[in-house]
Amino acid sequence: MSPQDSQPQDSQPQPTPATGEEDARLTEQDGILTLTIDRQHKRNAISAQVTELLWKAVDLLADRDDLRCLVITGVGPYFTAGMDLSQPVGNRPGNPETQHVHPGWNLRRDYRSHHLLYDELESVEKPIIIAANGTCLGAGVEMAVSCDFRFCTPQAEFGVPEVHIGIIAGSGGTSRLTRLVGPAWGKWMAMAGKRVGAEQAKQIGLVHEVFPAETFMDDVYAFCRELTTIPAEVLGVAKLTIDMYADVQDRTVQRHIDRLATTSLSYSPDFLNRAARFGFKPR
Repeated sequence: MSPQDSQPQDSQPQPTPATGEEDARLTEQDGILTLTIDRQHKRNAISAQVTELLWKAVDLLADRDDLRCLVITGVGPYFTAGMDLSQPVGNRPGNPETQHVHPGWNLRRDYRSHHLLYDELESVEKPIIIAANGTCLGAGVEMAVSCDFRFCTPQAEFGVPEVHIGIIAGSGGTSRLTRLVGPAWGKWMAMAGKRVGAEQAKQIGLVHEVFPAETFMDDVYAFCRELTTIPAEVLGVAKLTIDMYADVQDRTVQRHIDRLATTSLSYSPDFLNRAARFGFKPR
């Protein structure tokens, strides 16, 4: 989540800061909400403060009709080095006096509070975009595969190195990653702990596009502006149904979902007004 330091260009949104957090900041303009991580002294490691702001961003996106999409990015040579392991991962730690009684249960409860953030990124009915300008590791990859669109610069590389410290990437860096890139590349990254560069990440489906570093955020925001021209209801329904198709393998069920989604959209003002330009008349 860390684009390289660069001066903003005229075609980029120049938002007014919405918050003044030390580790990250929220800005917005023209319906595009941007969260920028700025912990360069810690390689943009995800702190409790960053996590709190991520929650704030996704809640704002879900609750405000004027916000159409969220961009998650950063500054410096790292998108993020992953979770800051010097801080608690979740926000529901066990009682130290009884932790030894049910250590596994307490760990899973605490860990689940962290999982819920990525679940929310995945489920909110608006586009969420990762703009990775540099190295993206561990929880950064887990967050990225929870989002809808992923872009990076040629300098970026991706990895889930948790196996090297004796654990697996347990917040989607194994499950969601494998769902996205398939078991062969899932094993390459999450089992062997190998990194992939920008072009390789594009080839395996981990990122959608590699933009030049010089115009990176311009290109990201141009894509976002395209998204804002699409009716919000269509984007929400498309996001939900595509994820359902990935989970439901029965082709008949998939077609039923097609018809139900199309039915709900066919009577929407957005569709009726836009289709009328082509001579469409509702039956």
